[in-house]
Amino acid sequence: MSTDLLDRIEQRTRLAGHNRLALLLFRLGGRQLFGVNVFKVQEVLKRPPLQPLPQSRPPLLGLADIRKRSIPVLDLGAAVRHPESSLDRSDYLVVTEFNRSVQGFLVSAVERIVNIAVENVKPPPDSSGGSYLTAVTRYNEELIQIIDVEKVLAEVIGGAPQLSEEMRLQAIAGASIRVLIVDDSRVAQHQIQGVVETLGASCVLLPDGRRALNHLKDLAKRGIKPSEHYAMVISDIEMPDMDGYTLTTEIRRDPDLADLWVMLHTSLSGIFNTAMVEHVGANAFVAKFSPDDLAEGVLDRFEMLGLTDEA
Repeated sequence: MSTDLLDRIEQRTRLAGHNRLALLLFRLGGRQLFGVNVFKVQEVLKRPPLQPLPQSRPPLLGLADIRKRSIPVLDLGAAVRHPESSLDRSDYLVVTEFNRSVQGFLVSAVERIVNIAVENVKPPPDSSGGSYLTAVTRYNEELIQIIDVEKVLAEVIGGAPQLSEEMRLQAIAGASIRVLIVDDSRVAQHQIQGVVETLGASCVLLPDGRRALNHLKDLAKRGIKPSEHYAMVISDIEMPDMDGYTLTTEIRRDPDLADLWVMLHTSLSGIFNTAMVEHVGANAFVAKFSPDDLAEGVLDRFEMLGLTDEA
């Protein structure tokens, strides 16, 4: 493992330990600032030539040849219906990796990278299903809107793959199993819920780590043992108010919660998360979004509890 890679893992560890989020700030036209987690960004380039796809239409514009691979390119302003967006002024390509896929987003300007305390990152004021935001925050008194990229990709490129029949056949029948799902993206919540409920468990959905931690502490105060109430916690990592790394750390620090089984589930992929799972004390990590991989992790936990036929 290279020294540079170790340094980057350590940087992620320091951010997670202090509940902080690094954002790449950009504009889609006009003065409004938008943000995306910088660790999902592979590079930023001047707008490259695009190869149109048959029957493709905005916001999917075509393919770009980036470092000997073709990646889909989306007009991000059009995708989120930003009123000041103009494709003619979208001069930069932000290359990102989400959910095991690489794609590029055209934006009008790239500003800077900032480091924000996650406690200052809040859910968006629009709580309706039509919002393309997962969170909002401020930097130097400017409002920053954090885009729900998973929702954008689901709408433009297509929905998530379906759970295989092989996994469906392993569903648990007749057991009363609860799973706590913590994710700030409504699209991701419903994807995870679909897998978990297909496997035979019921779900409780919460949008960030702070609410999840308060919920678990409240159960303990009422004399309900959280690890008996929930078979497992499936948590995203990048969330407003409290991220998944910090949620896991706080769970391990609390004697009433410490034996909860925690799976981190995130669109951030790669060796960084493998290192972080051990650092914060999570039981497992699954990269978004493969229904079968998620189901395999859930079924492994059910088997530990003696709920599967193999047990």
